[in-house]
Amino acid sequence: MPVGLIAKKLGMAELFNEQGRAVAVTVLEAGPCTVTQVKDPAKDGYQAVQVGFEPVKESKLAKAQLGHFKKAGSGPFRYVREFRLGGKADGDQPFAVGQQLTVELFKEGELVDVTGVSIGKGFQGGMKRWHWKGGPRTHGSTSHRRVGSIGSTTTPGRVFKGHHLPGHMGNERVTVQNLRVMKVDQEANLLVIQGTVPGPERRLVLVKKSIKKAGVIVAAKGIQEAGVEDEEKGKSKGAAKAKAAAKKK
Repeated sequence: MPVGLIAKKLGMAELFNEQGRAVAVTVLEAGPCTVTQVKDPAKDGYQAVQVGFEPVKESKLAKAQLGHFKKAGSGPFRYVREFRLGGKADGDQPFAVGQQLTVELFKEGELVDVTGVSIGKGFQGGMKRWHWKGGPRTHGSTSHRRVGSIGSTTTPGRVFKGHHLPGHMGNERVTVQNLRVMKVDQEANLLVIQGTVPGPERRLVLVKKSIKKAGVIVAAKGIQEAGVEDEEKGKSKGAAKAKAAAKKK
């Protein structure tokens, strides 16, 4: 099976489990994606599947892009991405140009990795970018949020590379691992994933099968059992407090 799909982040919502607890989820429009090229190790040096997402008019693309799609015999797409196939299970699966990939690749409860570009926040100070504690806040201090002294005239006499300083924040490629698939809507091509996904709304993301926990399916009972354990802990703490109060009397 292919390792992932191209998707768009639609926004966030919440679902309620049987315990009545709200679970934050992210809704993704995943696919359908069409295979535009199958790369072979003998010819290309590595094994991968190239897929296209979101059809677009031919007038929106350059001649080189149109030539690539015409050679593949598929329609033009706005976005094209590659998914490498490194495992034996992936390499044994045949892929054909023009093959359509949908959200059927994923199952409810399966763990996935989502890659996207984080929201850009421009130039930020050290307290926001690196969570500095800050300087003294008493009267007379002039170093509440400043960097302070970072160098010296003696050895080494310079600032070490990688030192945490104010600068550009966000707009970086980020991968969030082991997110749980809550729901799969095949008719609407939607994936509902528990937790947050990098990037703003309508931004492109890549949804791939989990690398660290491939094939692991976390059932909904895990969330319910966690809620029951919390309730039992709360009851035990309440009973302990009651006994302590009785002893004091």
